[in-house]
Amino acid sequence: MNGQTRKDIIPGAAVEIVLKADQRTGNLTSGIVKDILTKSSSHPHGIKVRLTDGQVGRVKNIRST
Repeated sequence: MNGQTRKDIIPGAAVEIVLKADQRTGNLTSGIVKDILTKSSSHPHGIKVRLTDGQVGRVKNIRST
C-alpha cells in the first residue's frame, strides 16, 4: 500500500518513509508513526509523518503487520 492517502495511515502503523536528505537517493527508513503532519487528505509525494524516533519524512510504503 502506498502512503499517498491520509486515511490509510494511523499512529502506531509500521511504515517506510523517505527522509528529506534521502530524496535524491530514494533510501527508505523504517519506523512506527507517531504523528501525521500532512493536513490534506492526500499528497502525490506521500503523507508527511513523524516517527517514534523523531525522524520526519514522507510515507512510501505501509507495511502489513
